[in-house]
Amino acid sequence: MFDAVEFEQHKAVPAARALPASPLRATDTMDMADLLVAYLEQLEIDYVFGIPGGAIEPLYNAIARNQRRGGRLSHIVARHEAGAAFMADGYARETGKIGVCVATSGPGATNLITAVATSYANGVPMLVITGQPALPSFGKHTLQESTCTGIDVMGMLRPCTRYNSLVSHPLQLEWKLLTALQHATRAPRGPVHLSVPVDVFRAPSMQSAPAYDLPSLLRPSALVDSQAVETLRTMMAACRNVVLLIGGDCGDAIHPILQFAAQKGATFVTTPDGKGLVSPQHPLYRGVFGFAGHASAEAALRDPSVDLILAVGASMGEWNTGGWNDSLLNERLVHIDESEEHLARTPMARFHMRGNLRSIFNCLVERIHAHRQQADVAVERRLAARELAALTWDPESLLAAPQAFHSEATPIKPQRLMYDLGRLFPPTTRYLADAGNSVAWATHYLQPRDRRMAEGGRASQPGQGQDLRATHGGWLRLTTHFAPMAWAIGAAVGTAAGNQNAPVVCITGDGSMLMSGQEISVAVAEQLCVVFVVLNDRALGMVKHGQRLGGAEQIGYALPPTDFAMLARALGGRAHTIHSPADLAALDIKAICNYPGPTLLDVHIDPEEVPPMNSRLRVLQEGV
Repeated sequence: MFDAVEFEQHKAVPAARALPASPLRATDTMDMADLLVAYLEQLEIDYVFGIPGGAIEPLYNAIARNQRRGGRLSHIVARHEAGAAFMADGYARETGKIGVCVATSGPGATNLITAVATSYANGVPMLVITGQPALPSFGKHTLQESTCTGIDVMGMLRPCTRYNSLVSHPLQLEWKLLTALQHATRAPRGPVHLSVPVDVFRAPSMQSAPAYDLPSLLRPSALVDSQAVETLRTMMAACRNVVLLIGGDCGDAIHPILQFAAQKGATFVTTPDGKGLVSPQHPLYRGVFGFAGHASAEAALRDPSVDLILAVGASMGEWNTGGWNDSLLNERLVHIDESEEHLARTPMARFHMRGNLRSIFNCLVERIHAHRQQADVAVERRLAARELAALTWDPESLLAAPQAFHSEATPIKPQRLMYDLGRLFPPTTRYLADAGNSVAWATHYLQPRDRRMAEGGRASQPGQGQDLRATHGGWLRLTTHFAPMAWAIGAAVGTAAGNQNAPVVCITGDGSMLMSGQEISVAVAEQLCVVFVVLNDRALGMVKHGQRLGGAEQIGYALPPTDFAMLARALGGRAHTIHSPADLAALDIKAICNYPGPTLLDVHIDPEEVPPMNSRLRVLQEGV
């Protein structure tokens, strides 16, 4: 175990990757692909993730020309197009920038769909660019044609994108790009898709530079409904006990939200995707509410003394409402969000408020401070009691099976694995948990020590020392709602590409690794420090345990024994096989975090340990 300073001294320094320098010549011309690259440069995007092909080749040519001219934009070649989109998803969460993924026409484009749908369901801004054959060949059964006259990729992507358009003329490219990115970055956020025929990409540009200033046009609005803020402040002034539910969309607002909680002496719980935004050691924290959550979180919401429950930045789907649990969805609820779609899911709420979350809570903090001219005795007593309780606060008291959390048994208990992962890696580590048992174990049991980020304090604005990368995605990242297997494998690579100064730990299952483990070789090629932790129980674990708990037939869950350490080495990475806590303790974590490439830990876990998945099982059985 070591701290952030030690990690900074031992971190890997990736090898520089650049094409030979070649200055822009007077005879050089700009085509529409060059113009697109110029806009990506304007947005300070570092990587395009994808797989090249004939119809998308002009874009790769433009990237190469841009690199020779000293541009920052580079490309990372995935092993499958879905992996490319997952990488773009991880990059966007880590950097707060637009994730960009590209694919050629036909099967290249259709391979993207599951990953694009995942970003849509989780509100991750992403630009998806697909190629098409030349316009005159449409409808002639051209190789890999995928327009309305062939396999209709536009129709397939329409339900899972916020904007979806074919660029059928060179003069459409700029304004359609601007329109797409505005849809991607404004609530409800998500992926947008532009499909560009190869001849449109190659068409000469009528200008030598972008006409739009995209950063200024995409800058988020900080407008706040002052009357709504005052209404909410007045409601809370009459309340003695307020509880907050912090959702996954609270990233850049987490500091004023926690400052508000401290002002009100309000305890808070998080959704599964909001857990990574706060410190598990925070004295006001009462655990995760929803899938794989803690009994303490539901108890905090059901407390009869609670006057208001403020749900902030939560999409109110199955996973972050505990299967639409009435402990949250009742008349005490106040729902605050940027998205009308999310607000529409809580018709029972006492009050709805829409707007920029950071601006709303900055205003609340200021107004509460201004109106507190006389001490609120009840609040002051509650704050004093909680400050005293903080001296002995033990976050392990939230856990369902604390004895397994410290077990020395072999094979290793998954609960103990989460304990060791949180304790061994430095406080800057980004953890990504894959769908299945991995996300259940991480949501309930992962508790990084010395987690300094997002513990409260003065609200800050960008440029005032706040780690926006850390608050945007948080220390724990997962995907709810659509939740495909193997998301975390690609997303971990994209996260590492977006920030090469922090370790990235991907917690995944053996089923996910068998599905998409080839993306390890991307981390090898790009010299990215990603630690892939494979929960090896020779099964699709959530399927197995769900069948047992639900009394279903035991079928279709078993996987053959697989040596994932050998697989990782075959792909060029390093690997260790783990059977016990002693094996984990023997690892040189500093060396692993310093290594310019991936390391896989093939962890043989106790296959009989049942993950915390009761809310999911209830929904499946009752058909809520």
